[in-house]
Amino acid sequence: MTAPEGRGIAETSTTGTTFRILHVSTGNVCRSPITERLNRHALTDRLGERLTGGLIVESAGTWGHEGAPMEANAEAVLADFGADASGFVGRELLDEHVIRADLVLTATRDHRAQVISMGHSAGLRTFTLKEFTRLVRAIDPATLPDPLDEGVVERARALVRAAAALRGWLLAPTAEADEVYDPYGAPITFFRSIGEEIHQALDPVVTALTGVPARSS
Repeated sequence: MTAPEGRGIAETSTTGTTFRILHVSTGNVCRSPITERLNRHALTDRLGERLTGGLIVESAGTWGHEGAPMEANAEAVLADFGADASGFVGRELLDEHVIRADLVLTATRDHRAQVISMGHSAGLRTFTLKEFTRLVRAIDPATLPDPLDEGVVERARALVRAAAALRGWLLAPTAEADEVYDPYGAPITFFRSIGEEIHQALDPVVTALTGVPARSS
C-alpha cells in the first residue's frame, strides 16, 4: 500500500527505503485529503500494490481539525475518481510531519510559506502542488533513475532535487497559477471542479515519480 491506514509517523526516509509525500492544506478536511487519496489511488493504479510499498502518502493541515472526518463533498469527489476515502482522520501539521517528509506539496503559496517557516531545511523539498507540476513537466525523464533498476524511491528523490534546481528559472505566469482554492462550505459542483484541478495537477507528478503514464481511458 502507498500508506498505512494509521496516522503515525514511521522512521525518517532520508536515507532509507521509503519516500514520504506530505500534502498540506488548511483544515485537512477538503483539499489535502482529496490530494492524498487521489495520489495514493494513482500510484497504485500505475504500479500495483506490490510496487508502491516505498511511497508513503499522507496529509495534514496548518489549522488541521485533529481527529475530524473528511468533508462529505470531498468523499463524493473521491468516489467520482474511484479513490478510497475510508479510514481518513484529519490532523494538525506538526514539526515531526515536516521533518519526516521527503516532499511537501501544499495547496497554496501561504501554506508553502508556513511549512518553510517551520524550519527543518524544508525549503528545498516544499512546493505548491501546481508549482511542482510545472517544474516536473520541464524535467527530462531520461535524466531520472530508472524505476525498475534503481527503484521508485531513488527516482522520487532525484525528481525533488531536479525540481528544486529549476525553481528559480520557471516562474508561474501569475501568482494565482500556483493556487488550489479552498472549497470548504461550497456546493458539490465547486468541490468537483477542485477535484478535477487536483487530478490534472497530480497526473504528471505521478507519471514522473513512477515512470508509468496514466492508462488510456
